[in-house]
Amino acid sequence: MRMAANDNVAVCMKGVTIEVQGLARRYGARWALADVTFTVPPASVLMVAGHNGAGKSTLFRVLATAIRPDRGTVKVGGFDLVHQRQDVRKLTALLSHQSYLYESLTARENLDVVADHLGISRAGVAAALEQVGLASRAGDPVATFSAGMRKRLSFARVLLQEPGVVLLDEPYGALDPPGFDLIDSVIGELKRRGATILMATHQLERSAKLADRALVLEQGRVVWEGPAEAIPC
Repeated sequence: MRMAANDNVAVCMKGVTIEVQGLARRYGARWALADVTFTVPPASVLMVAGHNGAGKSTLFRVLATAIRPDRGTVKVGGFDLVHQRQDVRKLTALLSHQSYLYESLTARENLDVVADHLGISRAGVAAALEQVGLASRAGDPVATFSAGMRKRLSFARVLLQEPGVVLLDEPYGALDPPGFDLIDSVIGELKRRGATILMATHQLERSAKLADRALVLEQGRVVWEGPAEAIPC
């Protein structure tokens, strides 16, 4: 059982640094990540860019503890990603290409399940749905939702978790222009609340306005790192 929501947020939403050193992961003979090293300070946004297959999703899956690295070390909020996986998971929320939503349940019920699983109050469910523009569809089954609405609901799930680290893998995918504006607003609020955010995206110009720093992956290696506004397009 998690701590009371407000107390836990005070712990999780502030002071979470991500330290990645010599990270490597391979699939068979192919190295999807090779000697990746970077640090993300607390309450900042790191944009991760690169062509399809560059290693962005693999990096995020490692950071979310979905897969283990083959080499290197990762510390999230001081916790070792391999040896303290449960502690890292309590701090981290991942928005991936897959929504992992329950099709037969309503939007509200999907978030209720998340709240119950995390041991937090359901009191924040309505506010999370309102924030992503789904309050009027709270009682509708997810099976009736468009791809953009599912992405919005996935963001509501992240907001409900109130994590210290937020991993956004192509957050603008499947969204229309109003959805883009919504995501910009949500990312800004998460940062103001103290979350440390990594965002993998092809929307470089837009994301550079939100991010503090950026890195570019190519064939699993970091080929550029610097201020977000200076990222090569």
